[in-house]
Parts: sequence; structure tokens; C-alpha cells
Amino acid sequence: METPVLPAPTDLASAYHTVRQFTESLCTSLEKEDFVVQTMEDVSPTKWHLAHTTWFWETFLLTPHLEGYQPFHPRYAYLFNSYYVQAGERHCRDKRGYLSRPTVEEVFAYRGYVDRHMARLLEAAAGEQAGRLAPLVEIGLHHEQQHQELLLTDIKHVLSVNPLRPVFRDPLPRPEGAIPPLRWIAFDEGIYEIGHDASGGGEEADSAFSFDNESPRHRVYLQPFELASRLVTCGEYLDFIRDGGYERPELWLSMGWAEVLARGWKEPFYWEPDGAGGYVHFTLGGERPVDLDEPVCHLSYFEADAYARWAGARLPTEAEWEVAAQAVSLEGQYVDAGYLHPVRARGEGLVQMFGEVWQWTRSQYEPYPGYAPAPGALGEYNGKFMCNQFVL
Repeated sequence: METPVLPAPTDLASAYHTVRQFTESLCTSLEKEDFVVQTMEDVSPTKWHLAHTTWFWETFLLTPHLEGYQPFHPRYAYLFNSYYVQAGERHCRDKRGYLSRPTVEEVFAYRGYVDRHMARLLEAAAGEQAGRLAPLVEIGLHHEQQHQELLLTDIKHVLSVNPLRPVFRDPLPRPEGAIPPLRWIAFDEGIYEIGHDASGGGEEADSAFSFDNESPRHRVYLQPFELASRLVTCGEYLDFIRDGGYERPELWLSMGWAEVLARGWKEPFYWEPDGAGGYVHFTLGGERPVDLDEPVCHLSYFEADAYARWAGARLPTEAEWEVAAQAVSLEGQYVDAGYLHPVRARGEGLVQMFGEVWQWTRSQYEPYPGYAPAPGALGEYNGKFMCNQFVL
């Protein structure tokens, strides 16, 4: 088997710099007070995200691979480890907002310190060492990009509970015009291959990276199925609300109906009645009227499942979604487009598969046949969470 082509050290350094700078660019509109707030257990302060991603590089790259490296602070490993049990003890997740120290300035100093040492490591790497580092750097870059999304998700919640409804970033002008009608795209019965090809061959050859839970590639048998050509809109979901969707237990799974009653659900998260029969919702661009032609977002699994049942359909399985996704391009509205909120569908055929919103499937999160976690602490990245969750 041919040796996989690995990035040159300068490419690794460039990619590292780009990703790290983008993380910090997301914070330019924040005030210092915004960095430290934790509004619920599932929200981490912005300051924590900045430090945790830095801890990752220090723990998995610098300490084992840069000779003579000294950690920036001996207690930061305890404060900024998330869930890597093999990497040591951790501060309580639900008390991250208690940490007034280190200060925001000290966290940025920590990032600068690690960035300078990472530059030394990547610039000096050559030959076999570059080959060993490349997979670790790559997963570190994807890890930081995941936290860029989490940073935006969490700061949205932080700002939303403030009665002043602060604006994270002024919104860009959004695409207008009629959206395509919802059509059903048919897929034949058959045996399909899904999952990432870790060998780098076949259809996955031009996309060498994957997280370990996306492998190995394997075969599945599917009955004929159809997938909607675009995402469900806010207007379509509003029809569900006005038809008593939150008041009809026959539409809900038992656990879902219990949540409706316990939490008083009446509309999607971040939606509020506007007093005139419509709704406003909170976005990273502030509070604004709900655009009925935009994709609905911030639905729980139970809400998505209930809507599908109301619409005479069902959620796709993970395998069905993945087979459908293989038939379309990776085009979508990603974070670098600047919208920070889903936009109206455009185009024909199967659209909006990528870049707009996370999409629920009805499949339990479990390992693919033949899956094995990586050795060591990095093996805790995915495998140990394969319990009591549905696949997004």
C-alpha cells in the first residue's frame, strides 16, 4: 500500500495559524464581561473555550513532542481538561463560570505562549517526525473548529438570557426570493457503502480526514426511501404549532410528551410570541422577526420527531442520510460565509445537506461494525459517548 501523502511542515504551520486566528476573530465583538458567563451546565464560558483548545495543543502536541517544553501554568491542565480521564483530574463542568481567574488577558497570554511553541515545533519538524505529528495536528485543528461552533452556540445562550438582547455581530444582508417547493427525492432499495474509507482509497480519496467514529466503511442494506429536497422552514413548523402540535400527545414519543409537560414547550427554543400572532426569535444578530422561509432550527429530537409524524413522514436513519449525502456536493453556508444563522434554500434537487443546521436522524449513536477507539486519552474523543444519544 502506498504511503499517504502528509502535509509539509509549513502547511501544518499555516493551517494551525489560520484556525487559531479564526477562533480569536470570533471574539472581537465581545466585552470582557461576556467571556466569563456560564448560563447553564451545557454552556461553557467563552474564556474556557479559548483555554481548553489551547490545553489540547499543550497536552497532546507540545508536552510529548517538544523537548524541554514547560507548561504555561501547572494548574491549567486541571482547569481546562474537559472529559479526558486518562489526561488527569478535571474541574467541575458545571462550575466553569465560577472561574474569575485566570483573567481574559491571562488566557490570551496562554494562547500566545502555546502558539509560539507550536510554531517552533512545526517549523522544526521534518521527515518521520512530521509524519507522526501530522495526524495529531489535523485532529487538533478539527477539534478547535468544533469549539468555534460551540463558542458561538454558547455565547448565543449567554446573550439570549440578557433582557437587553445584546447583538453578538451585526447580521449580513440575507438572500431573498422564493424558495424551491419541497419535493421528495427517491432512493432505491439496495446494498450501499457508508462510512469513511480510512485507507484513503475509493470515493473518499480526496478527503483523508475523519473522526474515528466515522469509520470503518461498511455495507448496509436499505429499503426504498425518500428524503425531502430541502430543510423544513419556520413557516411549515408554524403550521404544526397552529395545528396544536404541542397539545397533541399522539404526535409525541412518551419521553417527548413528558418533556413538553414538564418544560411547558409551546414553540422552538429562542422563539417568543410577538403579541400580534407571529413570532420573534433571538439570533446572534439580535432579536428579529421569524422569517417563515428560513429553515427552522433549535429543535430537540422530540420536536423534530413529532413534526415529522404530524407531516405524515418520519426522520431518516443515519444510513439513509449518509447515502443521500454522498449524492450531493459539500456546498453550503458555513461559518466563514458570515451569516451565523441558516438562510433560505436555493437551487434544485437535494439542497441544504451541509452548512445550515444540524439535522436529526432516528438512529441511536452506536459504533459502526468494526469500530475501535484510538489508544490513549485521544481514544476518549468519541467512543465513550455511544450511549443514550441520537445521531445528528
